[in-house]
Amino acid sequence: MADSVLFVDDEIEVLKSILWVFSDQNINTLVASDPDDALDIIKNNDTAVIVSDNVLPGMKGIDLLLKIKEVSPDIIRIMMTGYADLSTALEAINRCGIFKFIVKPWNNKELISTVKEALQRYDLIHSIRKSDEPTLLSLAQAVELKDRYTRGHCNRVAGYAVDIAHRLGVSEETKKQIMYGSWLHDCGKLGVPEVILNKPGPLTKDEYDIIKKHPEWGADIARQAKLSPAVVNIILYHHEWWDGCGYPYGIQGDSIPKESQIVSIADHFDALTSERPYRMKWSLPEAIGIIQSLQGRAFDPALVDIFLPLINKNHTDL
Repeated sequence: MADSVLFVDDEIEVLKSILWVFSDQNINTLVASDPDDALDIIKNNDTAVIVSDNVLPGMKGIDLLLKIKEVSPDIIRIMMTGYADLSTALEAINRCGIFKFIVKPWNNKELISTVKEALQRYDLIHSIRKSDEPTLLSLAQAVELKDRYTRGHCNRVAGYAVDIAHRLGVSEETKKQIMYGSWLHDCGKLGVPEVILNKPGPLTKDEYDIIKKHPEWGADIARQAKLSPAVVNIILYHHEWWDGCGYPYGIQGDSIPKESQIVSIADHFDALTSERPYRMKWSLPEAIGIIQSLQGRAFDPALVDIFLPLINKNHTDL
């Protein structure tokens, strides 16, 4: 990869070990033993990710990451420390916006995986920022590659959502943002392990809790990429329910942005009419019956009344 990953630690043996771990990973890996060297490297290299120990000479790792956040906000920041100090972790998260928190001694496989996720996140943010339609659609399709059961999902959701928006009489610009948000609504799933996404059976509570993080992860990516508030809202709130029983925040009714409500119905319908690792797809009458049963619970009743005639008209093949 052209973009570098920088590790900062005052122990030379630790840096040697890291260089060995990443020696066969095709990742441009740089190291620094003090904060000043780290800042010089960032000035002179295209750095995508920094992994910093918290105990450094002359400056805490938290302060280094905060300074990097100010001068190069796009760099993905990871904190590494020799002990699990909750207050340190919370401070790093709240002040520095860190991506992950790694405790020494690390597991090599997990460390490599975390760095690759961070690089993927960096690339995604920069690609999304281009905001041209082919780029956004190709990124959505890249997300779908993680889950073999969702191929074509984002494009179908966009089609349903734009149809609803058209019936509501919204502006062409709003329809375009709804289309973009539909394409990217699941981009946070890049942070969800494929073993969970493709599990052929019910998820455990811990696995489901990980799944439920994807709207927040995705919205964070969209914000960093400076996408519109409408797109961020769609990504963040598309699993909220009309009655307040959704996630991640449990908001309800008209507190849920309208664009998110629209994509929520489209997303749910396409999920029902697509195969999943744990079930076969529902028929059109079955899917319509489920959407109707959720009217006033998951979905705004008025939007359901708009959506179902569109489905009956355009999807008689299901």
